This record gives sequence, structure tokens and C-alpha cells, in this order.
Amino acid sequence: MESLPKTGRIFGVNIRLHYTWVLAFALITAIMVTQFPEALPLWQRVVLGLVTCLLFLIAVSIRSFIISFVAIRKGITVKRITLFVFGGGAEISQEATRPIFELLIAVTGLLSTLLLCGVFYGIYAILFNTGSVVAYVLIQWLSYIFFMLFLFHLIPGFPLDGGIILRALLWKVSGDYDRATRITSLIGWTIGLLTIAGGILLLIEEQQWFNGLTLVGVGWVLQSAAARSRRRAILREALQPVKTEDIMTRECPLISTQSTVSQLIRDYILATGQRYCLIVDGDKLEGAVTVENVKRASKKHRGSHLDKIMTPVSELKLAHPQQSAASVLGQMDEQWVDHMPVVENDKVVGIVSRESLMHLAQTRNELGL
Repeated sequence: MESLPKTGRIFGVNIRLHYTWVLAFALITAIMVTQFPEALPLWQRVVLGLVTCLLFLIAVSIRSFIISFVAIRKGITVKRITLFVFGGGAEISQEATRPIFELLIAVTGLLSTLLLCGVFYGIYAILFNTGSVVAYVLIQWLSYIFFMLFLFHLIPGFPLDGGIILRALLWKVSGDYDRATRITSLIGWTIGLLTIAGGILLLIEEQQWFNGLTLVGVGWVLQSAAARSRRRAILREALQPVKTEDIMTRECPLISTQSTVSQLIRDYILATGQRYCLIVDGDKLEGAVTVENVKRASKKHRGSHLDKIMTPVSELKLAHPQQSAASVLGQMDEQWVDHMPVVENDKVVGIVSRESLMHLAQTRNELGL
């Protein structure tokens, strides 16, 4: 599991929380309880700790919104935003960007982090002489944590801003996006490993539970994200020379819109194990039905025609026979789908699946192709 379900939407972009925020809320609340005056009842310090967590989350969200706004203004497609503890990650479409745009996005991330640090520090300076100890302790911590995030993001390891800047520069020099991703992801993975080791050392040698667990958590998230990006880059490189027509399944069942859900289950899903079926009206593709579509349809609708439960063609991503298999895999990642119809001259000529793409990429890597 990489993230919690969708938690919001802004500028047309889906927002998701990374699940490590659950641990972060617990750790931040625990440390903030020790920072507030002990004269306050424990329950009040816990509530204030939770308020600090919430403000931190809101600030990280603002950082991501600034990055997304700049990207969208430059015509770059933002697929989704995942809010990590060390800052939100805006996933952009590779096809819509250039090295200079990626560089702009990373610099925007750094500047927005520094801006938030400055805003919180300014508020802290105003509150310092007011006698409001609770307020300035809370704001001081937020200022400090955003300054540390700024320094952390200067590290040249993907997916940190420094790593994105390095990837943009390598991409510009070499012209190879995937190679640049592999290099910066390896750096990010190594930094994540070192961060985990540092956290474990603090736990064992210094018994600093908050700092130690925080470093372990951040290092683990960083290492996981870097490893995932590296794997994707390796897969794309392996599939780059392959055309969709070379790997697609040509003999795919085309089912009439007038067929019923019961017929689909009996004649195709159970009989052949087919989990993704294309729905047509004559020779024209109208949509697709998956097992998930069928599961969402109640039993009383089993006699309904398939056009009542299908995903319409307007919502499907279509592949072309001459399209690069690497590009198809990227589109599957963007849409979170496992199959794509292959269409030529408005006629269905096959289906390509994520499973077949992954299997071919693995085989080509094993053979050194």
C-alpha cells in the first residue's frame, strides 16, 4: 500500500496522503507534548500536539499546491499529488515536460519550503515578546522543521528537490530521461539507507526515540520511492525498442453492447478466465467491462445490457500498434489500469496488458537486451 485513499482535489488534481502520516501524527504529537509547558494538563498538550500536526500537514499541502499551480501554468500535466512527511510529491507526466520545466518545478519546491519557513519564523518573532508561550513554541517548531526540510531537499537524490534538479541537468546533458532517473534514484536510495542507519544509531546509542524513529521513517519512505522510480526507469528502458503490436494480444473477444451481464459472466469470464472485455457496437468500440465493473453491479442487474455497466470509450486510454511499449506502460501507470485496447483506424486490433509488458521487460533485462 503506497498511500491512503484520495483525500481531496484541487486544480483538478487528486490529493492523497502517504500512509506514513499516521506514524508522523503519533510521533509529532508525542514530541510536542514534551515541548509545551508542563503546567498545562496532559490532555491540553496532546490536543496542541495534534493541532501542530494538522498545521504541518496544511503547510505541506500548500507547498504542493504552489508546485502544482506553477506546473499547470506551464502546461504540464499533474497526474496526482502524494503528500509525504518530507513534503508533497507532484507526479507529472513525462510526455508533457522538458528538462527546463522539471528544473523549474524543483526550484519552486525549494523556494516554497523556504517561504513557509520564513512565514512561520516571522510569526514566531512577532509572538516572542507577547507572552504567548504556547503559540510561539508551536510556531517555532514549524519554522524549524521547514528549515530542516529545506536543507534535506538540497540533497541531490530523487525524489527530493535536489535530486529532481540533478535529474533535469543530467537529462539535459545526456538526452536520456530514464538514465538520469536511474542515477538520481540510486543516489536517493543510498541516502535513504544512510538515513535509516543514522536513525537506528540514534535509537541504540542515544536512546533518542523521536529523532531515531523519525529518521528511520523518512529514510524508509525515501528509499522506497527511489527504488520504485529506479525500477520504472529500468522497465521503460527495456520496453523502449518494442512496439505495441509486437506484444499485444490480437485474438481478443469483442462483445456486443446488447449482451447481458449474465451472458458475459457465463460465456467469457467463467469460460475463458477473461477479466477485461471490450464492448462493441458493430465494429465500433463502445467501452470495456472488467470484473470490477461486474462486481459493482448488483445481482438484480445481471439481466441488464453491458452498456449499462461498462466504462465508456471516452474514459478509456487507447494504444496504437506503432506506439512504444514503454509509452503504453507509462499511460497505464498514469491511469492506474492494467489493460489498454489497441486501436488502428477506429478499429480494435488487440489488447495489451500490464502483465505482458512486465514479463517482456523482465525477460529483456535478463537477456541483456
